[in-house]
Amino acid sequence: MSQPGLPQIAPYPLPDAAEIPAARASWSLQRDRAALLVHDMQHYFLRPYAREADPIATVIRNIARLAGACRAAGIPIFYTAQQGDQDRRDRGLQADLWGPGMSGAPEHQPILPALAPQPGDFVLVKHRYSAFQRSNLETLMRARGRDQLVICGIYAHIGCLLTAAEAFMRDIEPFFAADAVADFSRDKHDMALSYIAGVCGVPRSTDQLVAAL
Repeated sequence: MSQPGLPQIAPYPLPDAAEIPAARASWSLQRDRAALLVHDMQHYFLRPYAREADPIATVIRNIARLAGACRAAGIPIFYTAQQGDQDRRDRGLQADLWGPGMSGAPEHQPILPALAPQPGDFVLVKHRYSAFQRSNLETLMRARGRDQLVICGIYAHIGCLLTAAEAFMRDIEPFFAADAVADFSRDKHDMALSYIAGVCGVPRSTDQLVAAL
């Protein structure tokens, strides 16, 4: 039986535009309908990566580009962030798979300073894999006339994918930033992109998303 906790993650190259799978959906990203979700970019979740190597080095730069483009266009930006020192009863089944999770220490809980939320951004407390679970993300989006969600961050095949799937089931069109998400391995990264493209969303490169916004 595997032990709970995050694995060490070896560097791997991000997919280029030619390697992003074609989406079943034909949705087009529109700046007056879109919102951005920066998913779980906290120190605790970044620890398994070699910070100066890909995928995470380029992912951080691409998330910053997306956030900058959204702020310039007046597009709302949401962040997810887990709280440290979670009570075991609140953590639920995640504790069985991942252990006790992060502490409230400054080396665990804060969002990466290079991507820190700005005034006017929204920070949601993360409870489960999907950012929609036990949060008011959908309510905040609907109040602002937003029914498209660009998703970036970590980890692609876990929280990012489940958030995209739940967005789809809430009739919110998910767009997956293929080179602004990172994962445990290139295989899992590719699996997430393939699933999104075939089942519930549209994977796009950061260049394509920024151009649309």
